[in-house]
Amino acid sequence: MYEVSTTVRERLASWCERVVSADWFNAASFGLIIVNAVVLGVETYDRALAEAGPILWAAEYVFLSLFLVELGLRFGAHLTAPGGFFRDGWNIFDLLIICAPLLPGVRENVTLLRLIRLARIVRAVRLFPGLRVIIGGVLRSLPGLASFLLIAALTIYLYAMVGWMAFGDAYPDLYGTVGRAMFTLFLLLSLDGITDAFNAGRAVSEWSVIYYASYIIMASYLLTNLLVGIVLKALEDAHQAERPTQRNPEPPPIAPGAAVMAVPATPSPAPVGELSDIGTRLRELRTALDALEAELARQPSTSRAGTGRRSTSRRSKGRRAAANSRT
Repeated sequence: MYEVSTTVRERLASWCERVVSADWFNAASFGLIIVNAVVLGVETYDRALAEAGPILWAAEYVFLSLFLVELGLRFGAHLTAPGGFFRDGWNIFDLLIICAPLLPGVRENVTLLRLIRLARIVRAVRLFPGLRVIIGGVLRSLPGLASFLLIAALTIYLYAMVGWMAFGDAYPDLYGTVGRAMFTLFLLLSLDGITDAFNAGRAVSEWSVIYYASYIIMASYLLTNLLVGIVLKALEDAHQAERPTQRNPEPPPIAPGAAVMAVPATPSPAPVGELSDIGTRLRELRTALDALEAELARQPSTSRAGTGRRSTSRRSKGRRAAANSRT
């Protein structure tokens, strides 16, 4: 009985796996998410909500039912090992987003319910590997972004203190306090209005050119390039983690009783220190081969000389035997 139930579970898991991995299933899931997003947008119009409110709410229950069916198929693909379903972060996200409207405390809160329904659109990310790589890269870059924000905050704070001392009296609205100076310098990170800032600073002192020029180099260029480098490194790591099977392909399963062919191990390259010894041995081997070829070249002449002497002795013996027979 247990073997029968195990076989049925494996067949069901295999069927769910084929359905979930099919292209039409992902296309249907994406289309369902898009239609759900359109319905959410239609609900923002009061006239549409007044005329077709019951239809829109009925469509919401239809979407919820279809999303539950999709989630059930994804769980069925891990039926033989249910723990694998919960090890995927996207499955946990789908479970929370889809099942949250069914909770008692959420159904009565209209604002929270709309936010949860709006979060279903984010589920479209899991259907496209490129989007998963981008989201994974953003998440992986968060620790590096924390260090970047600390460096950026220290840089802006130092320049804000200098700006408060230099321009606080002339422009109290922009540099009257260190907080206002930091906010002004933060807006200048995009280089929008930097020309006006240069002209206003030069009206106070000509040294303001060095102040703003160094700030542009430090904050706008160096910090921006540092941020881009952090994000690109995180995207590369996410891209490598998205395809682990291509980096370390697993060998195909071996059928019971099948013959296994031994594959010789690929020899590792010799160290640099051993290359000279190998070259010396090759030269000695070449010298020995040359000597052997010379010896083989002399061997045929010697053998021909020995053959000639043996034939001459045979002819002389034949003549003596003929003379004895005549006598």
